[in-house]
Amino acid sequence: MLTARAYLPDGRLGAGLARLEAETARILTAYGAAGATVVEPEALQPADVLLDLYGEDIRARAYVTQDPVAGEMMLRPDFTVPVVRLHMAHGAAPARYAYCGPVWRAQEPGSRRPNEYLQAGFELFDAGDPAEADAEVFALMAGLVGETGSEVATGDMGILAAVVDGLETAPHRRAALRRHLWRPEAFRRLLRRFGAGHEEATAARATLLAAAERGAEAVGELIAWAGEPVGLRDAEDITARALRLAGEAATPPLTEAQVAALDEVLSVSGPSAAALARLRGLAPDMPGLKGACDRVEARLEALARRGIDAGALPFSTSFGRTTLEYYDGFVFGLSAPGRPDLPPLAQGGRYDHVTAVLGGGAGIPAVGAIIRPEALIAAQGGAA
Repeated sequence: MLTARAYLPDGRLGAGLARLEAETARILTAYGAAGATVVEPEALQPADVLLDLYGEDIRARAYVTQDPVAGEMMLRPDFTVPVVRLHMAHGAAPARYAYCGPVWRAQEPGSRRPNEYLQAGFELFDAGDPAEADAEVFALMAGLVGETGSEVATGDMGILAAVVDGLETAPHRRAALRRHLWRPEAFRRLLRRFGAGHEEATAARATLLAAAERGAEAVGELIAWAGEPVGLRDAEDITARALRLAGEAATPPLTEAQVAALDEVLSVSGPSAAALARLRGLAPDMPGLKGACDRVEARLEALARRGIDAGALPFSTSFGRTTLEYYDGFVFGLSAPGRPDLPPLAQGGRYDHVTAVLGGGAGIPAVGAIIRPEALIAAQGGAA
């Protein structure tokens, strides 16, 4: 029996739960018709695995507890990674899974959003055509939320990743920018630091860099001169960090043209057909972008075969950069127009990287999405 009560109106709990059960039954029936097997991952999950994959947003909002036997555990903040863990341990490919149950996320003080609510999701593991899989999941979710979720947003995390991977710069810089794709402000700070106009080093930093340029022994002498260490880093950690900083300082800066190209890619937004045409125009100067554009075009064609006006779908290269960090391809959200008080009614995307991490390198392409049934009911007028 469902017990989550997010968005249900006061005084109508009994009727609200009956409607909620009917709505989740409708959603799960549709998932079953799409070939999904219902699974129920454990509510408590190993914290180290989830924190590494979910990123900084969830790190600040997760409910973490200490188990005397299992160690640090977390109440699942969503279902995707728990379902991937189940699949990689016991499943056979291809596979389709459905689920419905509560997830938990701490909210900011004063927020009216619940810290426990339901997710009803569908996950598709298939090494076949990724464009067809993306289109199937999007169409399934769009059909289930209907006109109630007619405010559409789409994007593709693979676009920016391809541009970063093609930058002519040191590998450690590309890796750093990659790590911050989902943190727009941190990404922008890194671009400033790596660019030709980065700030001059402070006097203390300049002294450390000068020592590091002479080698580890010089850094050790500087540490000894500074006196008793403060903090948790020991001399070995400080030395290694100083040598990395020296290597960074010696790396030629990104050119103004490189930074401008990244800015231009990030600014692409509009109907999907027009956005793709603009990205195609940028591709000749950006290694890797052509392949990413080909994947977007294949997905639009797959969506069109399902009767969706794909070229008109809103698209932004920046969409998805503040969501969960495991998405590495197509991302989408379906929201209720005029209801900024509600989260997206449905959202999802592609997360191939997660299966590779949890499979020890032996991953499988995967895409999935969730519906928030309580929010969907609220958007339909079932809650105040």
